[in-house]
Amino acid sequence: MDNPHDDEAIAGIKKELQTNGCAAAAAMIQTYFDEQDNVQLNIGITGESGSGKSSFVNAFRGIPNSDKERAAPTGVTETTTDPTPYPHPNHPNVTLWDLPGIGTTKFPADEYLKKVEFERYDFFIIISADRFRENDVKLAQEIQKMKKKFYFVRSKIDHNIRDEEETQGSEFNEEETLKEIREDCIQGLEGRVESPQVFLVSSRKLHLYDFPLLEKTLQEELPAHKRNALLLALPNVSLEIIIKKKEALQAGIKYRATMSALGAAAPVPGLSFSVDMIMMVTIIRQYQATFGLDSASLQRLAQTVGLPLDELRAVMTSPLAGNEINKDLIIKVLSSSVVDLSLTAAEEGSRFIPFFGIPAAMALSFVSTYTTLNMFLNMLADDAQKVFKKALGLDTTV
Repeated sequence: MDNPHDDEAIAGIKKELQTNGCAAAAAMIQTYFDEQDNVQLNIGITGESGSGKSSFVNAFRGIPNSDKERAAPTGVTETTTDPTPYPHPNHPNVTLWDLPGIGTTKFPADEYLKKVEFERYDFFIIISADRFRENDVKLAQEIQKMKKKFYFVRSKIDHNIRDEEETQGSEFNEEETLKEIREDCIQGLEGRVESPQVFLVSSRKLHLYDFPLLEKTLQEELPAHKRNALLLALPNVSLEIIIKKKEALQAGIKYRATMSALGAAAPVPGLSFSVDMIMMVTIIRQYQATFGLDSASLQRLAQTVGLPLDELRAVMTSPLAGNEINKDLIIKVLSSSVVDLSLTAAEEGSRFIPFFGIPAAMALSFVSTYTTLNMFLNMLADDAQKVFKKALGLDTTV
């Protein structure tokens, strides 16, 4: 997932290194990471009362509806009177806003958008549990005038499928039913909304129907600097999403390794290793949270899919499985990796070589950090795929 912005950053870091030295280049890399970690993404979720807005907000964030502390309250009556922010539990820079249903306010569409502070949101998702109504259309038209993106989500599709299957019996065809629902929705919007996009979604079964397509569309249509923020916060609803997350995290490893190399320039034995350990604990914890493998995320997933937590943990095979990431655990895992330990030893030993010592230590530090972070990332990505398959009742041995 190469990004032109990344190439610019690398060029800038090289120039800073040549001009102002290691410390300045390291500070520049840290600034780059701070900017990446703090990219704000605000998603406005709106629709009529009872449309399933709050369930969608909760499902997107991986929070069960039953979580009274962090879930958006659900119900058939409108529970939202003001825009209510729900930050992602592992990526607080990504916030879903539960907006009051336009049909429950006294404001016309243009005034409604002012009331909910339209400019705040990167895009809108308009949700309906059946046909999209006049208020939904008017709102979409106003959003369109203001040159922002919006997407229609037809919710509770699993209910429709169940009802149709009961009605039609042996004549039931799921693909045909979904096609009819989608075409019916689009037909009601055509001529009134430019190129309407309708996604069929079940908040209880995000991996089914159109949610993966919605994810893909959002990523393609977001500005480049916002895409990673969305990707890393997305629920693991497909193996493809897990792979994309891995690729995105992998793209950042070269910067981490460069920081490690710059830190190795300090002629203090043992300092580089200590700094690298602190950095690795932080980064590997981020990897763990992004894949939903931290204890809190696993607990929420177990609650959502109705499985004992131990059953999800049991399919994880890496040494990190079910453990709190800390320095001791990392050293323990590395101690079983001869390559990584030998690289670290070589880095420390090379410091005592006259003239060539520091450049050699920097090169070895880069290779050691790059290799180590890739190893941990691969472990966690593999575990994430196994947990995903277990949660869906798929065979975890393939």
